[in-house]
Amino acid sequence: MPLTPEVLTAQGEAVAWLGSLDVSFATDEEPWFTVDGIDSPRQIGSDGSGGAFMLLPSQHMLYVSSEGRAGIIAENFEAFVQLVVARPYWLDILKFSAGGDLEEMRRAADALEATLDDEDDINEAREEIRRGLALPEANDPVGALYDAVAASDAIVRATDGSPFTTLFNRFSIDSSPMLRNAAA
Repeated sequence: MPLTPEVLTAQGEAVAWLGSLDVSFATDEEPWFTVDGIDSPRQIGSDGSGGAFMLLPSQHMLYVSSEGRAGIIAENFEAFVQLVVARPYWLDILKFSAGGDLEEMRRAADALEATLDDEDDINEAREEIRRGLALPEANDPVGALYDAVAASDAIVRATDGSPFTTLFNRFSIDSSPMLRNAAA
């Protein structure tokens, strides 16, 4: 059976572990954005920074940040959960993507993994989620994230009609002394 939001929410323990990776399955009451061509986008969750996770009719997962950035982040819900489990700092990988450079994203992922303060807790969460959901490990989560964001054609707009920008940000890990040192 494919992993869906309904299957996941029936697994309370897995939902709790995902919460430790900054994914909540509580949703906002009032939408604060629109998605062109979709009358009622289905918000399935949020993160601690105010961003929203949307399951589109195409089954793609869309992320909408509270800072005016948006894009497809996974081809489906299961791939989204695999991404969050493998790389809970996926949003930082995009922040340090040097405008969407896959190799820079891989460098960022390695540096971010090396700087985890709570590595044991995250590894425990990863194992518990995979075991509880019988979830296979993602083959190349950074490559899949890159592919999804690069191919993203969803146009998200603020309530004033202005379009959101891409999730790829211009920074590289060389912009951050902590990540630069971790990568050395």
